[in-house]
Amino acid sequence: MAPSVCLQEMIRVIRSARTQGEERGVIQRECAAIRAQFRQADSGGRSHNLAKLLYVHMLGYPAHFGQMECVRMIASPRYSEKRIGYLGAMMLLDEKQDASLLITNSIKNDLSHSSQYIQSLALCTLACMGSAEMCRDLAPEIERLLKASNSYIKKKAALCAVHIVRKIPELGELFTPSAHSLLSDKNHGVLHGAVVLITELCERNPGNLDEFRKAVPELVQIMKGLVTSGYSPEHNVAGISDPFLQVRVLRLLRILGRNNDEASDAMNDLLAQVATNTDSSKTAGSAVLYETVLTIMDIKSESGLRVLAVNILGRFLLNNDRNIRYISMTSLQKIVQTDHTAVQRHRGTIVDCLKDQDASVKRRALELSLALVSAANIRSMMKELLRFLSTCPPELRSHATSGIFNAAERYAPSQRWHIDTILHVLITAGGDVRDETVPNLIQLISVASELHCYTVHKLYRALISDISQQSLVQVACWCIGEYGDLLLKGDCDEIEPMQVTEDDVLDVLETILQSHMSSPTSRGFALTAIMKLSTRITNNIDRIRSVVSIYGSCIDVELQQRAVEYNALFKKYDHMRAAVLERMPIMDKNSPGHANGDPSGEITKDLIQTTPIQGLLIQEPASQVCDLLDLLGETNTSSQANQNQVNTTSNSTSSSVQENLLDLLGGLEPTPAPNVTVYEKGGVNLKLQCDNQTETAITVTFTASNSTQSDITSFTLQAAVPKSVQLQMKAPSGDVIPAQGRGTVTQTILLNNPNKASLKMRVRLSYTSQGTLCQDMVQIDSFPSPAWN
Repeated sequence: MAPSVCLQEMIRVIRSARTQGEERGVIQRECAAIRAQFRQADSGGRSHNLAKLLYVHMLGYPAHFGQMECVRMIASPRYSEKRIGYLGAMMLLDEKQDASLLITNSIKNDLSHSSQYIQSLALCTLACMGSAEMCRDLAPEIERLLKASNSYIKKKAALCAVHIVRKIPELGELFTPSAHSLLSDKNHGVLHGAVVLITELCERNPGNLDEFRKAVPELVQIMKGLVTSGYSPEHNVAGISDPFLQVRVLRLLRILGRNNDEASDAMNDLLAQVATNTDSSKTAGSAVLYETVLTIMDIKSESGLRVLAVNILGRFLLNNDRNIRYISMTSLQKIVQTDHTAVQRHRGTIVDCLKDQDASVKRRALELSLALVSAANIRSMMKELLRFLSTCPPELRSHATSGIFNAAERYAPSQRWHIDTILHVLITAGGDVRDETVPNLIQLISVASELHCYTVHKLYRALISDISQQSLVQVACWCIGEYGDLLLKGDCDEIEPMQVTEDDVLDVLETILQSHMSSPTSRGFALTAIMKLSTRITNNIDRIRSVVSIYGSCIDVELQQRAVEYNALFKKYDHMRAAVLERMPIMDKNSPGHANGDPSGEITKDLIQTTPIQGLLIQEPASQVCDLLDLLGETNTSSQANQNQVNTTSNSTSSSVQENLLDLLGGLEPTPAPNVTVYEKGGVNLKLQCDNQTETAITVTFTASNSTQSDITSFTLQAAVPKSVQLQMKAPSGDVIPAQGRGTVTQTILLNNPNKASLKMRVRLSYTSQGTLCQDMVQIDSFPSPAWN
C-alpha cells in the first residue's frame, strides 16, 4: 500500500484484511510511512497523517510516537491543524505524561483567542485531560470565561470548571460566585453546566451548602418552567422537555434539601407537581420520575408526598422494561425500613416479580419480599416464599433459605408452624441451608415438648422418602434417637397414624450408615440414634450391638471412636448404659454450649456425642465427687443429673468446703477477654476479641455491628495470616447485620501458632449497604491480651 493513500483508503484496506496478520502488516507499513513523514521538517500532510494515526490508535495498536506531533499541531495557527492536534492530545496524552505539560501555554493562548471555536477546542482538551498542574495554572482563565457573554463558551467553561474542582477541590471557592450567576442564563446548555458545577461544589465541600441553599427558589422556578413549558423541538425528548436538565436539577435539589427543613418546604410543591404531571410511558419520563422519587425520599418531605413516591415505584414494577423494574425494587428496598406500610401496599406486585425470568430482578424481588415479612403477613408471605423455593435457581437457594429461617424465627405464630416451615425447607433445599440450621432446629424441637410425637413421626416419613438431604437426615436421626419410643407407639393425635416397627426404624438408620450419599456427620448422627434406641426398644438389642461392633473398625476415625465407646457401654459399663443414654434435657438457646447462629464443629459434636466418661464419675466415692464439683464451682447438665445420687449430708458438707475454698482464693472471678475495635467505617463496626489460649492455640472472635438506618446484607469476612500460623474459620452467625445496633454477626477463627511467631492478620470485609456493594481491607498488627506479642 502506498504511503500517500488517504484515510478512507487506509480504512478500506484494513477492513478488507482477511487475517489478523494481514491487518497487522498493513498497519505496520502505514505507521512506518507516517513516522518518515513526521521526521520531515515541513510536511503539508501533517493533519492527514495524524488522523490516520488516531484511527490506528482506536484499533488498539501503538501510536505513542505521534504525541509530539500533536504538540506541534496545537501550536499551529491554522484551525484545521489545531482541531486534529487537540483531538490527538485528548486521545494520546494524559496527565501522567510529561508531554502534556508542553501544551499548557498553547491552551492558555487559545483561551484568549478571538475565535469561539478555538477557545472551545482548548476548553474541551483541558476538561478532558488536564492535570492538577495545568488546572492550577489555567483556573483564572476559566473563571474569566465563565463571565463571558457568549453562551457557547460559558457552557464549555462551566464543564471545564467541574473538571478543575474534581482535580483540586480547594479551587472551588474561585468558581462559587460565577456558578450562582450562571443560573440566571436562559440557555439550556449553560444552565446544565451551572447545575453540574454547583452539584460538584456542594459534594466536594459541604460548607457551600448554606451558600447555594439561597438558590433553591431559583432552581424551583427553572424546574417549573421545564415542567409547564410547551412543546420545544430543540429540547424535547419523547414528549419531555429537556429531561437531562430536569434530572440534574432534581439531583441538586436533593443535595440542598437533605437535612434542611426550609429548603425541603420550598421544593415540596414542585416535587408533587413533577410526580403527578410527568408521563411515565416513555423512558425519558421514567428517568425524571425516578429522580423525583429519590429526591422525595432523601429530603424532609411530607408524609403524603412520600406515599406518592412509593406509589410511583409501585407503578414501575408493572413496567415491561426489566431495567425499570430492577431500579424500582432497588429503591423500595432502601426505603422499606422507614416506610414499611407504604411499601406493603405493593406486596402482591413484588411477589409476582419472583416469577420473572431475569435473574437480577428475581434476586431483588426475593430480598424485598423477605424485608416485607411481618407478624401480620407471615403465613401468606411464607407460602409464597416456599413456593418460590421449590423453583428457585441454585444460586439463590442459600440466600432464600437463610431469609426464610430468619423470618420464621422472628415472626413464627406457633411452634408447630415454625417446625413445619423449617422441615419444609429442609425437604425442599436441605443441601443449601447453613450449618447452624441443624443445632437450631434441634433446640427448637427439644423445647416444644408437646410436639415431640408429631415431630418424630413427620421426620420419619420424610426420612423414608429421601435421605439425600443431609441436614434433614441429621435432624431426623437425632429425633429418632431421642423420641424413638414415641414413634414406635404409633398413636399421634396431630398426624395420620402410622404403624412403625423396631425393624423398620433400624432398617432406615442402617441405610443411612451404608449410603454413599451420607456425610460423615450424618453417619455419626445415625450411629448415635441406633445406640440410643438400645434403651428405648426391647427386641433388637443384639442387632444394635452387632451394628455398633461393625463400625468399631471403620476407616472414619470419628465414627470408629463412637463405635468403640458404645461397645464399651455394652460390655464394661452396661449397668450404666440407661443413665448415659437417657433423653437429652431441654437445651437453652442462650447457654454457653449453644451459640445461636454460630455453631462450631464442637457444638454439633456435643449434640450427637454421648460418651461413658461422664458416667464414670458415678463410680467414685461420694465425697470425692462432691469435692470435685465444689472445686469446679459449677457443673454441666449431665453432672447435675448424676449429683442427685449423692446424699444430703455430703451436699451440705461440700457446700461449706466450697465457701471456705472461695474465701481462701479471695474470690477469683474470670475477667472477660478485652476487645478492640479494628474497623469502623460507614456505620459498620468490627471488634476483635482473643480468648481460650493454650500453649500454641488461640480463639479470635470478630463481632460486627451496624449503626446505620438500614440492614447490612451479604456480610462476609475473610482472613489471612502468615504461613507459619494455621487458620481455621468457623461458620459465621449470619450474613445480615440488623440496623441501629439491634443485633450483631460473629465470626470465630481458630489460630494455631506452633512457632509462637509474631501474629499479624489481614481481614477483608464485603457487604451490601442500601443496595451498594462495599469491600474493604484492614491490617491488624497488634492483638489484645492474651494473644502472642
